[in-house]
Amino acid sequence: MRSIWNGAISFGLVSIPIKLVNATESHSVSFRQIHTEDGGRIRYRKVCELEDREVTQAEIGKAYEDADGSMIPITDEDLSQLPIPTARTIEIVAFVPEDRIDPLQMGSAYYLAASGAPAAKPYTLLREALKRSNRVAIAKFALRGRERLGMLRVVGDAIAMHGLLWPDEVRAPEGVAPEGGVTVREQELDLADALMDTLGEIDLDDLHDEYQEAVEEVIAAKAAGERPPEAPAEAPPGKVLDLMAALESSVRAARESRDGEETGVGGEAEHAEVRSLPQRKTSARRAPKETGGKKSTSTAAKKTAAKKAEPKKSTARPSAGSAKKTAAKSAAKKTTAKGTTRSGDKAAAKSTAKNTAKKTASRRRSA
Repeated sequence: MRSIWNGAISFGLVSIPIKLVNATESHSVSFRQIHTEDGGRIRYRKVCELEDREVTQAEIGKAYEDADGSMIPITDEDLSQLPIPTARTIEIVAFVPEDRIDPLQMGSAYYLAASGAPAAKPYTLLREALKRSNRVAIAKFALRGRERLGMLRVVGDAIAMHGLLWPDEVRAPEGVAPEGGVTVREQELDLADALMDTLGEIDLDDLHDEYQEAVEEVIAAKAAGERPPEAPAEAPPGKVLDLMAALESSVRAARESRDGEETGVGGEAEHAEVRSLPQRKTSARRAPKETGGKKSTSTAAKKTAAKKAEPKKSTARPSAGSAKKTAAKSAAKKTTAKGTTRSGDKAAAKSTAKNTAKKTASRRRSA
């Protein structure tokens, strides 16, 4: 970063050589003036009124215009010899708590960089002293032809300086507040608190300049010969008749927006939100049937009992191996029984034949 001022910090009898650099930068899109008829560039030329000719920068000096219109020339040498100690020095005059500084006084911000190795030690000393005391330093310095007021504070490992307006440069807020007595009810304050809580906090790093982005899109479209994007038509704002109703609507809209952002972070949250909608409708439709209560409960109990009974049947069923063994045993028993029946029939047939032969022989003898 290029330095815009070189000097020293006067900290009592300690002198700290420093360089002043800008801590902020502007990203706004700059435009040039052109002649609308032919697109020619409009330029400003510095012309001497007495000679009626254009002059160069080397011929230009400074002067103070008196009340009668006469010019009093002031040279750079005159300004460099001003009888003030802050011409090349940031003179610390006090250390105060930061909340003593009115934000209305704060202006441009700068970084103070240590100039060279000899400045590293006293620079670090001042930085650590400001850290430990939780205070800021009030200083005077001269920049761009005038003496200014500044506030030094610690930012990270660096010392920053904010230009401050002099107290008499801050205007009093007279005539700004609404006139007449206006009363605010407690309910309105409660809704305002609820709205603030719902909106919550925000990370300032997430904020960006949407106007600049829109301007860049217009420039890119016209450079490519395309039609620039148009803003959507805005709905006419409604007339606020009731402050309470407006606050309630604001709280409701803020909560819906916050809920939508939280559920839209990941895919799972989005699916969960989609599934919850039909569940609410189904429960609302089935609510009257569930009030009957007993039939649905008994049916569920029977289904539960049937489910419990099924595992018992499955455990009572024999396995494949045991079924084969049982079938083999029953087949063996049947085979044994058949063999026993056949042998018994043969013995009976033999005894019957013997008895028949004996009867025939006795008949023959008697004959």
